[in-house]
Amino acid sequence: MTEPNGVHQRSQHPIYQELHDSDDFGELRRRYRTFVIPWTVAFLAWYLLYVVMSNWAGGFMNTKLVGHINVALVFGLLQFASTFLIAWLYARHMNRHVDPLARQLEARYDAAIKGEGTHA
Repeated sequence: MTEPNGVHQRSQHPIYQELHDSDDFGELRRRYRTFVIPWTVAFLAWYLLYVVMSNWAGGFMNTKLVGHINVALVFGLLQFASTFLIAWLYARHMNRHVDPLARQLEARYDAAIKGEGTHA
């Protein structure tokens, strides 16, 4: 579909509905959600544990481990470490399990759009 100014209206193109209804797109969403939802919940629970412990378990969090390093400092540093770990796991998961399927869907989309252009 083309607007009067010659711009292709991709959001109205039938390929969108076809791809949306495909099993591959459903699988793409499932692969994404099965990673993102559990890891988001886990990270938020871990973060809230840190906040709760900092507020209501001050004695435990002030426990010295080595020198002036206490449990609170270690928990705080582990927040950074867990953030980077989850980001790395996310990138690895997407590269292995989601991106190949997304590229297949993109290729189907491109073929449909280019095929339309050769008939016009």
